[in-house]
Order: sequence, then C-alpha cells, then structure tokens
Amino acid sequence: MLMGVSGCGKSSVGEAMQRLTGLPYLDGDDLHPAANVAKMAAGIPLTDEDRWPWLDRVADMLAKRAPVAIGCSALKRIYRERLRAGAAGPVTFVHLSGSRDLIGNRMAARTGHFMPSALLDSQFATLEPPEGEAGAITVSIDQPTEAIALEIAQQLGL
Repeated sequence: MLMGVSGCGKSSVGEAMQRLTGLPYLDGDDLHPAANVAKMAAGIPLTDEDRWPWLDRVADMLAKRAPVAIGCSALKRIYRERLRAGAAGPVTFVHLSGSRDLIGNRMAARTGHFMPSALLDSQFATLEPPEGEAGAITVSIDQPTEAIALEIAQQLGL
C-alpha cells in the first residue's frame, strides 16, 4: 500500500514499481465514489464517514487481487487498521514522505487531477505518520521516482 498525502507521488511511484518489479499497481483514487470526487473537486475535505466506503473498496481490491500495490492516502492509523482488517492477508504500508513545500510545488505543477492543492493543508493536518507501526516503512520522496521505487523494492525484498 503506497500511502501519503495527495501529491506525494503514489501513482508515479506505483507505476515505476510496476515497471521495475512487475507487481501490478492500482490507483485507489479510481475507487472513490463519485460523491467523494465531487466534494474534493469542490475543495471540501472528506470526513471519516465519506472515507469508509472508499476504504472498504480498497481493502476489497487488496483481498481479491493480492499481490498488488495500491495507492491510497491511508492518512490515519484507524484507516490503515480498517484496510488491514478487510484485506484478508498481510499489508505493508509504504509512507511516501515529503515536506509541505515539496509536495505543494508538485501539486501546483500537475494537471487533470480532481484534488486541488488548496486541500493539501487539510491532508497534512489529518496525516498520522505510521512511525512505529508494524508492517510500515517510510521512504523520502526527495529523490527521483525511479530511485524511490528501487528503494521500496529493496526494502520489501521484491
């Protein structure tokens, strides 16, 4: 599970990992209900109640398609616990970690994504980094995408 705030590179890293290791990658954003996408596109942060059905869809994909890498923000520990419970097997969370400035600059440069950079502060406010959690690693995104993918593959033994 590639996790982190919007704009941290989950999709880019997931695609690079797929090229590097052959592990299939799915973008969790594609599993959001339409109402969630509309809220975020309007600059309205999601609530926990908004996220539960989405997290259940992500967990269902983990259960049905494992082994697979999925990009999913998984910002709170309780979200990660729900994903683990629904996955029907072990889940490793890879926190793609970067500074607010680095991620903000990346978000400002991307086009065609429903998540506006105005919601980045709410993402950081919600984020509970997984330090000390079993089954979680943190990787700095302050390096080229291919290097991030290689570091993850090495840490996971892929």
